[in-house]
Amino acid sequence: MKKLTQNLDKFWFADAPATRLATLRIIVGAYALYYLAPRYSMFIELAQSSPLQFEPVGVAGFLGAPLPVAVFQTLVILTLAANVAFLVGWRHRATGPAFALLLLFVLSYRNSWTMIFHSDNVLIWHVLILGVTRASDAFSLDAWRRDRTGSAPDATIHWRYGWAISLMCAVTVATYFLAGVAKLAGPDGLSWMTGEVMRSQLAVDNLRKELLTGEAPAAFGQLFNNVLLFAMMGVGTLVMELGAPLALANKWLGRFWSIFAFIGHWGIYVVMGITFRYQLYGVMFAPFFPVEVPVEWAISKVRPYFTRTETALPEQPVDGVKI
Repeated sequence: MKKLTQNLDKFWFADAPATRLATLRIIVGAYALYYLAPRYSMFIELAQSSPLQFEPVGVAGFLGAPLPVAVFQTLVILTLAANVAFLVGWRHRATGPAFALLLLFVLSYRNSWTMIFHSDNVLIWHVLILGVTRASDAFSLDAWRRDRTGSAPDATIHWRYGWAISLMCAVTVATYFLAGVAKLAGPDGLSWMTGEVMRSQLAVDNLRKELLTGEAPAAFGQLFNNVLLFAMMGVGTLVMELGAPLALANKWLGRFWSIFAFIGHWGIYVVMGITFRYQLYGVMFAPFFPVEVPVEWAISKVRPYFTRTETALPEQPVDGVKI
């Protein structure tokens, strides 16, 4: 029991640099802004749809009717503004939680009009975690202001940063593990390992794309008769999902699993044309890696150009004595 407790403590409260958590804030915040800003018009158009299409889900579930369009438009604008504040780390204690809650509501409201985009869930969880933790202790306007006033935190490496990163990793892993459990608990069960189930699902998805949009990935038609390949994909999917908790055992397993999952998502994109952007861009797996290293290296190369150097004055004699 003592060893188990020590291992849990080592995982959940491992020391980590403030710069790593801050870099994750920047990466996730930049992705969120990239995701939200181009969809502003689409969000407003959805809010103008017929109330008959409104089926509230998530935190929007308490609504008995759609919000006035002007109200929702204001919420979207506030979300974008909070997103920018989150990204640059401005007054994070207030803007971090505000952005997390606004994002949760806006995406829940969007899902209340159309299909539910489960791929948004991990983004929201990551923003929630970053929003309520000390993710602005470095690489932020807050940190810059604290440096100027001499009120910056004493420790740059501390468990206060490590536990938040561990929680982000755990959330990522949990989504995959639950997906694997759902596959086994479903009517197909272990049949996923034969490859026939996956091939049938991909065939239906590609047929739907061909009929509705005329655009289906060409790769699927070329691979359709290769049952062995689909069997390997089925086994690989179950191994990736059910084996996800092993990614929390140590950092190297976590990084190996992340790369495996990342490649898997690109395989899904090639064969099915499904764009899980948060996964395809690698943002979802960023907590498993020392993402601060390239940022710190870049800063070390740029800093000399912005650092004022004092020019030494020539030595002057005083009363005939050279000093």
